[in-house]
Amino acid sequence: MKTYDNIVPVDFWNPDPQVIARAAALIRAGELVAFPTETVYGLGGNALDGEAVKKIYAAKGRPSDNPLILHFPSPEAVEAAAYVDARARRLMERFWPGPLTLVLPARDCVSKEARGGLTTVGCRMPDYPAALAFFSACGVPVAGPSANRSGRPSPTNARTVAEDIGSAAAMILDAGECRVGVESTVLDVSGAVPVLLRPGGVAMEELREFLGEVALPVGVNELKRSPGTRYRHYAPSVEVRVWEPGAAFAWPERFTYMGVAAAEEEPARQIRFDSFAAYAHGLFTALRELEKDGLPIVAQWPPLVGIGRALRDRISRAAGLA
Repeated sequence: MKTYDNIVPVDFWNPDPQVIARAAALIRAGELVAFPTETVYGLGGNALDGEAVKKIYAAKGRPSDNPLILHFPSPEAVEAAAYVDARARRLMERFWPGPLTLVLPARDCVSKEARGGLTTVGCRMPDYPAALAFFSACGVPVAGPSANRSGRPSPTNARTVAEDIGSAAAMILDAGECRVGVESTVLDVSGAVPVLLRPGGVAMEELREFLGEVALPVGVNELKRSPGTRYRHYAPSVEVRVWEPGAAFAWPERFTYMGVAAAEEEPARQIRFDSFAAYAHGLFTALRELEKDGLPIVAQWPPLVGIGRALRDRISRAAGLA
């Protein structure tokens, strides 16, 4: 098995301060560092440095109008990069640290490259002690999309990061597997009514219970404020087909399968999950594993509740339906 010199192990709870200091120095020097979060691994660069951010886009092969999410060690740190109102503070108090990105009006110090040319910026505080130690040591907002080539399934472990982007990251902080497995929910709170731009680790039901009205996006002008909404994402190298239990479906002659329910036909290989939460956690890893067989992947279509909304979004994009 190939080894990668840029992978550096860190403890989830107690990362080595010297390793964290080295990683933070790389960020301040304009280099890229891949880091773990509870959702997926990110590819980090200094959000205030437009040249560093350009390296992120180049490493991923990502369109430069696709904005990046900024990562912070605390809610207070966000104030230096974005304008935070009372509603946003309440959301931070309730859901941070955690898989919720808030789209806020950006301050001028945030590079236009990190903002994708917009006046807003996505801000997040992950629920991951090693990552928070890293962000704190950096002393600058860390712009960090998922650490994979653009369009591929997002990485949930350090080795997948290395296989996708190689030496583009000067260092890859390896704290093991991510526990959520799908990216953060993106909620736009820059306007009068909050808008769910991307479903993710925090469910729509939770947001509506807390906020009341939460709208869905209308048109590309709203969608462009969030990453992962306007281009094909999460796609393996083989065709992905969507199957909903009980619905008519033309099963391929040979296929692999992933889902919670049993497939109605016999797959060549399958990955079954005990729950839709487990399905979300294992989705990207399963896509990467099953594509190795070179057969179409049939993915079970989940119900539109809880984490199922985020699963539907990622599966539909992997299948080219969105």
